[in-house]
Amino acid sequence: MSKFERIPIAEQDPKVRATNFDEVCLGYTEEEAIAEAKRCIQCKHHPCIGGCPVDIDIPRFIHHIAEGEFEEAAHVLAEYTALPAVCGRVCPQEEQCEKVCVRGIKGDAIAIGKLERFAADWSKEHNVEIGKTKEKNGYKVAVIGSGPAGITCAGELVKEGYEVTIFEALHEAGGVLVYGIPEFRLPKDAVVKHEIENLKKLGVKIETNVVIGKTVTIDELMDKEGFHAVFIGSGAGLPIFMGIPGENLNGVYSANEYLTRNNLMKAFRDDYDTPIKVGKRVAVIGGGNVAMDAARTALRLGAESWIVYRRTEKELPARIEEVHHAMEEGIKFEFLTSPVEIIGNEDGWVKAIRCQRMELGEPDASGRRRPIPIEGSEFEFDVDAVIMALG
Repeated sequence: MSKFERIPIAEQDPKVRATNFDEVCLGYTEEEAIAEAKRCIQCKHHPCIGGCPVDIDIPRFIHHIAEGEFEEAAHVLAEYTALPAVCGRVCPQEEQCEKVCVRGIKGDAIAIGKLERFAADWSKEHNVEIGKTKEKNGYKVAVIGSGPAGITCAGELVKEGYEVTIFEALHEAGGVLVYGIPEFRLPKDAVVKHEIENLKKLGVKIETNVVIGKTVTIDELMDKEGFHAVFIGSGAGLPIFMGIPGENLNGVYSANEYLTRNNLMKAFRDDYDTPIKVGKRVAVIGGGNVAMDAARTALRLGAESWIVYRRTEKELPARIEEVHHAMEEGIKFEFLTSPVEIIGNEDGWVKAIRCQRMELGEPDASGRRRPIPIEGSEFEFDVDAVIMALG
């Protein structure tokens, strides 16, 4: 294969994976990872490091993979991140490190994310002890929330010698990693729980079912329990709705609720009794990663699934890989379309949505062209569930 082309990575067949919740991407073999790593030219200015939000020494860990030194690669990653197996799967590398990869000027950028995933998975499979901590410094820090921000904060602090306790409101640690991202993108037992166990091995304590402000207050943490500082990583907050007629009908979900019922409360499993009305025809409103996750989840639960998005495919904020996977699996897309009303039946359940066609005008504050309604273009199509995945 040409050095300008990325080494292909194995994936489940689209027709097969559309019927299960197993991970779509199967990862590199050792031989494939070495071949991909050897494509890296170890350029002088390594812009990929600057493109990484946590400044991982990307050329160094890739060099180790190229040499077959997989344990050393894992140790390099551990110097910078507490979540290499997670970030290797769900970080938008195409907009960060890979976007500025010199190899990408002519040909495909190095598959940095896939190599990060490989090193992290290899270290798990081979029981590599990851991470070192400095001597305890006598300071206690409380971290509120066990999502990516909280986990990262805790991981950095414990390595510097702080005594860290994470307080999580839900019954399981992980935040959006466990309730928001589906199994087919991010396996919970094999990946998320393993990363959290690594934190515990470093000395981080995790207390679940603790609602700050109710179970215990911040003042109590500092005045009575001896914490010297508190980091608040409480998540993205409440879902957003459009404010159109019919949003209070039965069968209208926020993507947050829909995905939580499936991901954290296991509604997709026959041995769980989590209530959710799947629907036979499901419309997901939005174009980001959450919208793709919701639409692909509905598909796997047996529904015919649509993405309804007010701009074109070019403006979709979701990762290119996720859009590609959704299209492969048979998700239908209604571009340049915006709902104006959700229509219910006599029993108060969704039966259709009324939409309006759009055209693109001048760019707005986001830099994308603003969608403008086309007068007289309204139409309806039948659905029995609507999932709002906005903002």
